[in-house]
Amino acid sequence: MSTAGREGTPASAGEGTLEDKAVGCVAGAAVGDALGGATEGWTPEQIHERYGGYVEGLVPPYFEDWRNARPIAPYHKGDGHITDDTLMTHALIRVYERVGGHLDAYAAAEHLVPEMMGEKRWIPELEAETLLLQRVFLAEKWLVLRLHYGHADPREAGVGNIVNCGAAMYMAPVGVVNAADPDAAYAEAIELAGAHQSSYGREAAGVLAAAVAEAMRPGATPDSVVAACLRLARDGTKAAIDAVCSVARGLGHWDGSFETLRAAMKPYDTVADTYRDQGLGARRPSRLHSIEELPLALAFLLIAKGDYRDTVLGGVNYGRDADSIASMGGAVAGALGGREAVPADWVEQISTASRIDLLTPGLSLARVARRIHGADLERRRAHESAFAALAGDAG
Repeated sequence: MSTAGREGTPASAGEGTLEDKAVGCVAGAAVGDALGGATEGWTPEQIHERYGGYVEGLVPPYFEDWRNARPIAPYHKGDGHITDDTLMTHALIRVYERVGGHLDAYAAAEHLVPEMMGEKRWIPELEAETLLLQRVFLAEKWLVLRLHYGHADPREAGVGNIVNCGAAMYMAPVGVVNAADPDAAYAEAIELAGAHQSSYGREAAGVLAAAVAEAMRPGATPDSVVAACLRLARDGTKAAIDAVCSVARGLGHWDGSFETLRAAMKPYDTVADTYRDQGLGARRPSRLHSIEELPLALAFLLIAKGDYRDTVLGGVNYGRDADSIASMGGAVAGALGGREAVPADWVEQISTASRIDLLTPGLSLARVARRIHGADLERRRAHESAFAALAGDAG
């Protein structure tokens, strides 16, 4: 299957550093998502036993009878299928294309919700063309429930939802639009995610966008990405990133790192060691806690020294919410290294298996980012001129 754009635009057309990094980010997130889908919810030991060793590429579903093994989630994970992380990311990119400007909570209500419930698309895990709404998890269905049916104020609609990584998992495009400006990326993602999440779920969305924005900056490194995250993060999210990344700096490879990383994360996580067993305190608002996915993604980025393949494989083999860990890590590592950092064979295999173009969305997002930056520049210049006149500094 060709990875050229399906609308007739070659994937290499008009590329520069911005385009290269945007494609690396968006495709890198999707590849991590697809690889991690097969191992989601399991422990490293269970993954090792099921696949006869570490997962190092595309693998079949954990359950051969995937359709009936877990009736609440009859999804064909594995075999190179992207999950809801990528479906929501691509939906957000289409919203950016439609709006052509920065997004806020109202954009989620006016544009993202219709994306979820208005048009059928191929859903690999369901092996059917259907609405995105039919695939997403309960925490994402909340967007439709609260904004479309409940008519909630979009700025407050996330309050009351399950606190999880649901908003953070698709916020990488916000970082691309605000490339090289993590402060702006954080602010925009916090505003946008208010329609979906609250507490540390919303905070993680802001910090993930900031991580991508920093990774888009020429000369950025894994250390500068983590430093930007620590500067901007608040409360338990900041503490968790600091704790997990501090121990990650002393680790040489993801193989053998899992117990150490989990121990560092555990004080901040509300989800039990047995991932699918939910206690009464799980996923509730708190200033003391953090989602697990973002700190672990940053930790694997540090351990891998920014290498895309090892960043993603660390998340895949760690298990638990493996698709989101690997997708977040893949987004940041892909933004750091650009398109060439993401193994072409993985891109080709996943594009074919999922029947989806993984490259053109990144190019489309880069075009939007250029337009938005131009508008931002005009607005800043107008403000500088007006303020100079106000302050008596005009020449």
